[in-house]
Amino acid sequence: MSVLSDKWIRKMSKEYNMISPFEEKQVRGKSISYGLSSFGYDARVSDEFKIFTNVNSEIVDPKNFKPTNFVTKNVSECVIPPNSFVLARTVEKFKIPNDVLVICLGKSTYARCGIIVNVTPLEPGWEGYVTLEFSNTTPLPAKFMQMRVLHNLFS
Repeated sequence: MSVLSDKWIRKMSKEYNMISPFEEKQVRGKSISYGLSSFGYDARVSDEFKIFTNVNSEIVDPKNFKPTNFVTKNVSECVIPPNSFVLARTVEKFKIPNDVLVICLGKSTYARCGIIVNVTPLEPGWEGYVTLEFSNTTPLPAKFMQMRVLHNLFS
């Protein structure tokens, strides 16, 4: 198994539509960088966030998940309450080839602020938008604008 390079990711995104929309190079500015890097792709997070709340004093049950456990917001920046988390999805849609496994990692910039990203691997043949969980492990509210998630592709 080997890590796939930016040349391979660029080729597959053009020929196979593996990442759409696809940014051919790292884009930097006021936000955290995103786009193609040497051996990965930094995805963006859409502007829809599902912020978990305890307003209804309910229990989060993975076998009986209730939409009343969260509040949905469409905003350019999100504040994660202390010791809580939000769900979001990527801007990019992924179409993973049958011989590739994608491992998603959170950006260290956010990890140093106590924001942890949890994502399952993108399995061979999978297609869709990636659901992301951002956990605020601090006792303080944590604000982020555009999150970046690092995707490493292995063949």
